[in-house]
Amino acid sequence: MLKKDRKYYRIGQVSEIIGVEPHILRFWEKQFKEIQPRRISRQRLYRAKDLKILKRIKELLYHEGYTIPGAQKRLKEELLLEKRQNLDSRTCKDCKIIEEIKHELIKIKRLLER
Repeated sequence: MLKKDRKYYRIGQVSEIIGVEPHILRFWEKQFKEIQPRRISRQRLYRAKDLKILKRIKELLYHEGYTIPGAQKRLKEELLLEKRQNLDSRTCKDCKIIEEIKHELIKIKRLLER
């Protein structure tokens, strides 16, 4: 169970949430560079972002039948696509703001010409 107010989760908690043993999480951490828990006093601390990636890895390996190399490739592709989509949506929002500013400037220009 994911708690919204939590910033970090310990490996035991993540193990319960994801449904795999802690040694599996440590192995995946070595295989998938996208998983980067913080380490404080030899304690791994995972963020919500890490949990999302771990859930997807489990899905790819256990439910979709990917091998480790196949899952690595698929995960990289998905994360790259997600990053591009986020960038595109930001760019689109910026375009809307620029258009609004442009229209406001045109209105101001017309007022000043009178």
